[in-house]
Amino acid sequence: MATIPSLPSRDDVLRMARNTTDITGQLLDTAGNITRIALNTFDPRDGSGSEALRVLRETTAELAEASASPQAQEAFYRIIDTLMRLGTSGAPLAVHPVSEPAQALLAALGDSLLPVLDAVEPAVEEFAAALGDLVEATSPLLPATAGVAAGVLLALTPVIREAAEVLRESSPELNRIADALTAALAPLMPLQVALAERAATAGAGVLRATIAPLADLTEAAAATTKAARPVLIAGEELVVAGLEQLQPMLLATASRAGRVARAAAVRVSAAVSPAADQGVVVAMTPA
Repeated sequence: MATIPSLPSRDDVLRMARNTTDITGQLLDTAGNITRIALNTFDPRDGSGSEALRVLRETTAELAEASASPQAQEAFYRIIDTLMRLGTSGAPLAVHPVSEPAQALLAALGDSLLPVLDAVEPAVEEFAAALGDLVEATSPLLPATAGVAAGVLLALTPVIREAAEVLRESSPELNRIADALTAALAPLMPLQVALAERAATAGAGVLRATIAPLADLTEAAAATTKAARPVLIAGEELVVAGLEQLQPMLLATASRAGRVARAAAVRVSAAVSPAADQGVVVAMTPA
């Protein structure tokens, strides 16, 4: 059976009442201090309060006078007019991020390009992987290629500097050439624009006339290719089989050419270099 808690004693009750009274007194003292600070700050009879009110009144009066000037009113009118124009012209853009033609163009491009991208994506990934393998395989040649490129650039640098110096000295003649070209080509520009418009019109007509025959030709070529597919596959198999038959001979020829080139290089280096070590004899035996 649960025990009944004992009631607080008289001393406990007096202690709780004393603590409550002390906390209440502290809160009242804090509120009184805050009220006293506010009264001292804004009291007209005190110097600080009247000074703060005076500064506030003077600042408000100066702001009112500045805003009431014709220059400020004109500036306000211009700001409001600009904001109204921005709101009027920008409200449709807020609702429609792009105009109707741009939306139609983006929709058409998206509908046309997405299937193309989906179809091309595997081929692009495969091509990227193959290109990465090729770059990794040819990485030993990259330092040599960089050295050759650096040598070519170093060889071309004096030529470029000399050409720049010559052109800098010939600036009056260059200005005469530019003026002559401008005077000769300026009258031709309107004619070129007219010819471009005529060419565009003619090209559009030719394209419009050739689309239908091109479609027929494409369908005929597709049908021919479909019919000749077994022949093409047989030809590809013959070519691949021929390459497979030629591969050992090509490898043997390349290996033999490499041995001959190495032997020739050793003989040339031995003939060109001075015979420093007379006791060393270099002999090449075919592998």
